[in-house]
Amino acid sequence: MHRHGYTGRKFHRERDQRGALIKSLAEALIISESIETTLPKAKELVRYVEPLITKAKKADLHNRRLILASLQTLSSTHKLVDEIAPKLKGRSSGHLRIKRTVLRRGDSAQMARVSFVDDLSKPAVPAQKETPKKAKPAATAKKSAAKPKATTKTAGASK
Repeated sequence: MHRHGYTGRKFHRERDQRGALIKSLAEALIISESIETTLPKAKELVRYVEPLITKAKKADLHNRRLILASLQTLSSTHKLVDEIAPKLKGRSSGHLRIKRTVLRRGDSAQMARVSFVDDLSKPAVPAQKETPKKAKPAATAKKSAAKPKATTKTAGASK
């Protein structure tokens, strides 16, 4: 059996248990905006939630339904799309941070805190619409008219 092409961790769980674990971690992260879990679970959680945040930024009906299928409750979907995603509009990726914390007492598992990079307590900054910059053809025409053109001498003109 080869290992090429297989991604993700199994966590000693079956497929459905693994999916439920990641969904519940994702929902806890969205609701509380920061959670502490083991480092491997944190890494898998970031892989799962980052695309959901990207979909939430688009905020159309299709993406809302995709997010709802990936999370467990409607309230967490609404919070992600309506509250969290507008605050993350300025960032294209890398919305989550994994910070290592203490070793867990009992089994010495490396613990990690997963949180959003941007401060979500601040109100959403309205996105600035790009206005087309007006060209300044009059200003450039004045500059070129003010400078006299230099005359060039050719080799045959001096005869």
